[in-house]
Amino acid sequence: MEPQAASTNPVAWSRKHLLGLEDLSKAEITGILDTADSFLEVSSRSRKKVPTLQGRVVFNLFFENSTRTRTSFDLAAKRLSADTQDFSASVSSLSKGETFIDTARNIEAMGADVMVVRHPTPGAPHLLAQHVQSSIINAGDGAHEHPTQGLLDLMTIRRKKGKVEGLTVGIVGDISHSRVARSNIWGLLKLGARVILCGPPTLVPRSMERLGCEVAHHLDQILPQCDVVNVLRIQLERQQKALFPSIAEYSQLYGMTQERVRRGKDDLLVLAPGPINRGVELTPEVADGPNSAILDQVTNGLAVRMAVLYLLSGRMNARRSTTEEILGDMAATK
Repeated sequence: MEPQAASTNPVAWSRKHLLGLEDLSKAEITGILDTADSFLEVSSRSRKKVPTLQGRVVFNLFFENSTRTRTSFDLAAKRLSADTQDFSASVSSLSKGETFIDTARNIEAMGADVMVVRHPTPGAPHLLAQHVQSSIINAGDGAHEHPTQGLLDLMTIRRKKGKVEGLTVGIVGDISHSRVARSNIWGLLKLGARVILCGPPTLVPRSMERLGCEVAHHLDQILPQCDVVNVLRIQLERQQKALFPSIAEYSQLYGMTQERVRRGKDDLLVLAPGPINRGVELTPEVADGPNSAILDQVTNGLAVRMAVLYLLSGRMNARRSTTEEILGDMAATK
């Protein structure tokens, strides 16, 4: 299947924040993906930096550890010529008793236009959006949502498969504790995919069916139906008790091996949001094999985060296409 080309249609975007995919429409999600396609093209050029956010300040407020998301947002902002600043909770005044909201207000007083927030408490970015004037981007809030991860997964599927509508996507693993799963569920369903959640009953409760998904507990039974399998990490740090007998048993029942890939469709697409635990959720042969798009997800993540920052900046001209405006900004730098 040929990768989907960037859209030439104008993108209408009026939101001030990106807090989750649950509240976005199909048109809004498609608009972000179309814009990201354009930025992927820009990133392949020798001159990768555009002046779109010149003079803007983007703060990364991460209250949990992160490698890909934090680095990706930082690089995305810099590619758009914004000034960036990282915030570390461990060395901040939070340790002296300052509240989360007061910390954000002080950062806003320093000139923050955008705050990228990751927090262990579900709803923390939504709370912040009610108390500051800056734009808030949710970079993961507890087990609630991780919207840009959901978007980059959708982008990867769309570029690899040419579409999302009509595909069957299996999300495998620790669904109960996964913000990635929830953002994927909302995005996939809104774009017309069939979603099957698969894992142990303790990690994939039947109540998840209320979101519009199917629930299964036997990976080998659903694999032949799947066009895409998104393999989630076991989040032991979020589990309050042992929810399955052992890592070895989990890997035997739900790990993506080369043998399982062979049982699936010839063009089965394997995704995995990092970090991955090789030998647990998937074997090295699968992670590095021809069905894997794990590194494509990382590349697409940069384009998605550039697109989100770009659209939140409010610079979109409704009379011009995304690609035309981006390339116009590039020409201005020559």
